[in-house]
Amino acid sequence: MSADGLIVVDKPGGMTSHDVVARVRRLARTRRVGHGGTLDPMATGVLVIGVGRATRLLTYVIGAGKSYTATIRLGQSTVTDDAEGEVVASTPAGAVTDEAVRAALAVLTGEIDQVPSAVSAIKIDGRRAYKRVRDGETVELPARRVTVSRLDVWAIRRDTPDVVDVDVDVTCSSGTYIRALARDAGVALGVGGHLTALRRTSVGAFTLAEAATLDQLEERAPEVVNLSLDAAADRYFPRRDATAEEARVLSHGGPLAPVGIAGPYAVFGPAGGLIAIVSERDGRARAEIVLAPA
Repeated sequence: MSADGLIVVDKPGGMTSHDVVARVRRLARTRRVGHGGTLDPMATGVLVIGVGRATRLLTYVIGAGKSYTATIRLGQSTVTDDAEGEVVASTPAGAVTDEAVRAALAVLTGEIDQVPSAVSAIKIDGRRAYKRVRDGETVELPARRVTVSRLDVWAIRRDTPDVVDVDVDVTCSSGTYIRALARDAGVALGVGGHLTALRRTSVGAFTLAEAATLDQLEERAPEVVNLSLDAAADRYFPRRDATAEEARVLSHGGPLAPVGIAGPYAVFGPAGGLIAIVSERDGRARAEIVLAPA
């Protein structure tokens, strides 16, 4: 069985994130596997997988900022706001200028209130929005505040009549829908828009440069973990080194004296092993999760 830790996977197109988790469960020979942030089946790129005790770190990974490369097609709207959905409207976009495209995308940067795509995994009264849409319901999701810290236009292409393809590079907060950016740019320009390609290039500090394909994981199974639990926590969080007595107290759920580190942060024992993820509040340093082996 694989050791506890994280795997940075380069997810292929055509698979759900759950499909990838199922494959890793088989390769790692353990059921205790999860992922740190869903990618749509059409999308490729960085999917962080947790194995064993490291699954408890995924709640922090999910909240990390993310970067993507994507292609927006102007001139067509789809039911899903991406290429997986049926085209529901077409408006010739050939007259839209490059300047207008750049201006529409510029408005979608910074802190914005974004309405997620109706066909999404967001739950409404306990049911996923996409399931409600498939059952014929009209779904209206409330806007939520997200941050698009960077939206660079790499290319504006006019290779196909009546549509304009825009290649972009985006860095954004967790919870941002890139296909909603495509939809909203198309609405602003009066021609509609959807996403035709999406590749996630980073999740927090985890990037494509260290990502393994599923074929590569198959070759080294069951040793599929490439970042041990200790190494993952040391890389992802600020670090605090505990004394032997502090390690004993913390491993049993007790509080430590604060040291002024902005949390959450990782606390390691004298031997270098991860004990817990801690945050400081009310004058004490308390464990959010204890990860020391029982």
